[in-house]
Amino acid sequence: MPDGSIHDASTLLNGVRKGRGATTNPAVRFDRHSTAAFDDGWDTLGEDAAELPALATTLIKDSSRSALAWNKSPDIGFDRSINPYRGCEHGCIYCFARPTHAYLGFSPGLDFETKLLFKPQIAELLEKELRKPGYSPAPIAIGTNTDPYQPVERTLKLMRGILEVLERFNHPVTIVTKSAGVLRDMDILARMAQRGLARVCLSVTTLDPALARILEPRAATPARRLDALTKLAAAGIPTAVLAAPMIPAVNDMELERILERAAACGVDRAGFVLLRLPLEIADLFEAWLREHMPDRAERVMSLVRQTREGAAYNSRFGQRQTGTGPYAEMLRHRFHVAARRLGLERTQQGHTSQSGLRCDLFSVPHMPGVATQLQLF
Repeated sequence: MPDGSIHDASTLLNGVRKGRGATTNPAVRFDRHSTAAFDDGWDTLGEDAAELPALATTLIKDSSRSALAWNKSPDIGFDRSINPYRGCEHGCIYCFARPTHAYLGFSPGLDFETKLLFKPQIAELLEKELRKPGYSPAPIAIGTNTDPYQPVERTLKLMRGILEVLERFNHPVTIVTKSAGVLRDMDILARMAQRGLARVCLSVTTLDPALARILEPRAATPARRLDALTKLAAAGIPTAVLAAPMIPAVNDMELERILERAAACGVDRAGFVLLRLPLEIADLFEAWLREHMPDRAERVMSLVRQTREGAAYNSRFGQRQTGTGPYAEMLRHRFHVAARRLGLERTQQGHTSQSGLRCDLFSVPHMPGVATQLQLF
């Protein structure tokens, strides 16, 4: 595993990096020591920051011995998930998964976008777990932490292997992504959908490509996501849209338009999530605001705190996804009215609903080359 003990000062320089979302790379909260950029009086810091180099993506093998992650959270509608990647190259500044990178010894800032862990044996690990005696099937959620179809998936193809295993076992799955890359696996998903085993949700944050470029620098454009929804629905794959996150005074005015465009693409369900700023994300997001939207930064953060009882974030179960207070209640009302008008089934707590997926078809296939006892007679 990476040590991440002390970060080089050059990575702590503030500024916009081409193709990256975070403007800072804060120290890991578990480290005893950290470094900070310091101007020696000769304005060298300003000169360095003026020409920040592009940051390359580093891939690191993850040695995890399991494919499934389990949870008992009352806030979410699934108890198991798969995360083929840790860290995400999409670079979404608001991503609630950023703080998890600190557990790996990396910064939730630029490290989260540039130092990615991947699980090369995840398909094999998944098959072993599904073959365990006593395994009881329930829908597996993929894309609940980091995006399974982020750019590196084009070459690593981990999701393709995962879906091949799930199809052979007739195991139900839900996928959340903001990438049109999911279309690559539409053949498998269509076959699974015919048996009631698959649902795909596309996250659409904004319809404005200019805003998307700074919010989610390496994610698919809004138009490509809507096109993906259209093609998935046309292939008979149940689809949903997640308007997330809704950011006060940044994209909240687009909520109804996002749902309307998605409904026209053929989705049958919708959800939304209010902006969440746990741990380091609050400072990262505020730094991003002051860089890209200095004229409204104070207003945005004021509205955020109004939805979190005066703080940047409230982690209480039942409130994390939707917030509290007049603004949060107004957003919930707007969503419910629009969803009802458009005939979209609302999803629980902003997540894709897993009702309707079949678990009764699950079966453990024979291992290739291994004869069963009956076949010996």
